[in-house]
Formats: sequence, structure tokens, C-alpha cells
Amino acid sequence: MTVPLLAASGIRKSFGAVEALVGVSLTVCSGKVTCLLGDNGAGKSTLIKILSGVQQPDGGEIRVDGQLVRFGSAKDALDRGIATVFQDLAVAPVMPIYRNFFLGREPLRGWGLFQVFAKSEAVLRTSAEIARFGIAVDDVTRPIATLSGGERQSVAIARAIHFGAKVLILDEPTSALGVRESEIVLHSFTERASARLASCSLPIMAPRMADRRQLRNPEAEKGLTSVRKGRD
Repeated sequence: MTVPLLAASGIRKSFGAVEALVGVSLTVCSGKVTCLLGDNGAGKSTLIKILSGVQQPDGGEIRVDGQLVRFGSAKDALDRGIATVFQDLAVAPVMPIYRNFFLGREPLRGWGLFQVFAKSEAVLRTSAEIARFGIAVDDVTRPIATLSGGERQSVAIARAIHFGAKVLILDEPTSALGVRESEIVLHSFTERASARLASCSLPIMAPRMADRRQLRNPEAEKGLTSVRKGRD
């Protein structure tokens, strides 16, 4: 039996008297795109924040490659290969594309206290990686704000995969994008990433995105119902 890359079981989370998640279970396997669908307030974003280490659950367990883990921060999740691209993109608009690509993980040259940012290496690696995603950018030294929303989202996806993401979580990746930009994002992660979990608020797009769909139903006893993709 294949061990899931990411598995969550019995996840519980409350905010005061409000129970956001009650006994939620989820599995994400290698080479599959899983969509998490649900109404507003169903707990999709809360579950994603827990899986990405932003928030900690009140109960339940998370396993990565079959190993029990507990994320104390987003960095803990990143270190285990769980990367998240949130809908607000989390980019610095006035900074160049290559600086955003390596933000927080800058390549250095030199030794000890004399290390400096390796700009030439960063520019070359950024150009190569985003070209693999089909993003036509003639100069990665220009501000990332000059790219369209879909291109910026694709850069964020390329960055996550470049730094070794085994599971890529996309939080409503197309909610603020137009049709053409949405196509860019969908093509990027369905063609390049090895395993992803996407939270999508647009059910009409789910059949195009997913190999598996999981429905977040706050009234269901187990919170999540797994539905295999088939004819609609």
C-alpha cells in the first residue's frame, strides 16, 4: 500500500466557543491533484493553515511520508517539504522578480562574515526556473509588480517547487484572477508539481483541476467526504 505524502486524521480546531474543525481527515498522494471544496465558513482556510504550520490543531495528527509530525511554525512545514502559496501571493511588489524568488533563501558567495548576495547566480537561476513554467519574462531584474496576477502566482509556485516542495498547497489560487490568468496558474501546477492540495472556492473549476475532490461539509460527522473524479 502506497504511503500518502501528507495525511491528516481527526483534526480539531476551535476558536473560543466556535468549532471550526471537528474530526477532519485528509490524504494527499504523490502525483495527484486534490481539491478541497466547501462553502464559506466550512473551515477550508483553517485546515490549510494547520497543514502549513501557520496554526496548530487542538487535536488529531498529521503525518508526512508516514511519519508523525507536529508543525510549530510555517518553517517547520517547509523543512518537511510542505509549501503553501496563499491567495494574497506574499510577494514584495517593489522588489525585483529574482529577489522575490529567493526571498529568505538568498544564495550567497564568500565565506563567514564576508558573505554577500550572489546576484548573478540568483538572476540566472530565476530566469531558468520561471522559463520552465512558460512565463515569458525578458528581464527578471524588473519589479514583480510589473507581472500580471497569474504570472506572479506562477512565480510563487515555481519558487516553492524549486526549493523542494513535495506537497504544494494552494489557497484559492484563482479567486482574484481573470480567465486567462487562471489558465496560467492551472497549467503551471497541473503540469509541473508532483503533488498538491488546492483549496478552491469555484466548484466549476474543480473537475479541470483535480484527480480527487474532497468536500468540506461542516454538518458531516467526519468533516470531509472523499469523492473520486468521474463524470459530472
